[in-house]
Amino acid sequence: MSTPFTGRVAIIGLGYIGLPTAACLAVRGVDVIGVDVNETTVKQVANGEVPFAEPDLGAAVAGAVAAGRLTASTETPEADAYVIAVPTPFDEEHQADLRYVRAATEQIAPRLRGGEIVILESTSPPGTTLQISQWLADLRPDLVLPHSSEGVPDVYVAHCPERVLPGRIMIEMVTNDRVVGGVTPRCAMKAAEIYRVFSQGQLVLSDAASAEMAKLVENAYRDVNIGFANELSLVCEDLELDVWEIIRLANHHPRVQVLTPGPGVGGHCIAVDPWFIVGADPGRARLIRVAREVNDAKPGHVAAQVVSKTARFRDPTVVCLGLTYKADVDDFRESPAIEVVAAIAEALPDLDLRVAEPHANFLPAQLADYPNVRLEPARSAIADADIVVLLVEHDHFRSLSRARLAGKVVYDTVGLWR
Repeated sequence: MSTPFTGRVAIIGLGYIGLPTAACLAVRGVDVIGVDVNETTVKQVANGEVPFAEPDLGAAVAGAVAAGRLTASTETPEADAYVIAVPTPFDEEHQADLRYVRAATEQIAPRLRGGEIVILESTSPPGTTLQISQWLADLRPDLVLPHSSEGVPDVYVAHCPERVLPGRIMIEMVTNDRVVGGVTPRCAMKAAEIYRVFSQGQLVLSDAASAEMAKLVENAYRDVNIGFANELSLVCEDLELDVWEIIRLANHHPRVQVLTPGPGVGGHCIAVDPWFIVGADPGRARLIRVAREVNDAKPGHVAAQVVSKTARFRDPTVVCLGLTYKADVDDFRESPAIEVVAAIAEALPDLDLRVAEPHANFLPAQLADYPNVRLEPARSAIADADIVVLLVEHDHFRSLSRARLAGKVVYDTVGLWR
């Protein structure tokens, strides 16, 4: 078993994974430098502040900065270990866009002296970690990288995907098991030293490509199951059946646990990662592709249903409740709720369309340019509404009096008000 790491760590990318990782290391005595291209983010972290809401993260960052263990910069420093935690989106063809991973690798390469550990945390298609090793070899031909040597390399390269839930990141970062996949077994062991600093879960060592694929499988599994629920909701709609009642009855079977449908699937993982599997083997990943297509199509279906309901009114007012990709967070990444609102606004540009989002003080950028969309508190928006569309099951909406909905057309996409 390897020993915990005691050197200096540079975290490239101070987003929803990079900053919590930096904080977890720093509060346990490791010197950490957070690196980000966003100067505002760097200034906030350097001042002990956080750029997004996440329970317990603010206190951890403030404490680590005050103790001198966590600093932030726009420049990549020399360090003993580098953790790459940058975005890995997909392009219009659903192929992984690795430009940010490549840029991070290029920033790291000139800082290497030998003996460093380079870890990719960003969710990526199988082969990306190996690609980093190859990129580093091209950029630093004076160093021996693990993909080209069976002996001890000059630089260790590994993949350790995150598997945390927004709203519980600081808990799950510590308690969840972690998969650590190395380009070689020695690389996996060296990378595990980093996570042994703060991880109380099991560190499962494997090869890099298997670790990359395991992360994708975790989210594709969930996406396929959500896709089943969403498709079932469409079938029940056509058959004029209550999908929530159908699921309730079916789940009484001891070996059945159907998930609940919604307006789509969002977030930085489930809405993205399955496409990486499809891209890696498009001929075989047919079920995964179909599930992704079902979930991607759901926001458009919800929007079309709302648009059709407006025909009952002369000058309707529609309120959509919730914009985040999941309940009780301030995360709008890949949010199907935003897609629904945008589609309604485009279909009916003269519609009085209001949105209520308790976790936002202004409209997200995707909606800011629609003149007929405005942000308003839920209670006042509902009071003026003819049609109420529930898109996110925030606790704030759960507590609303049902009397406020009397006489209105209610479209509950998440089953909160059954």
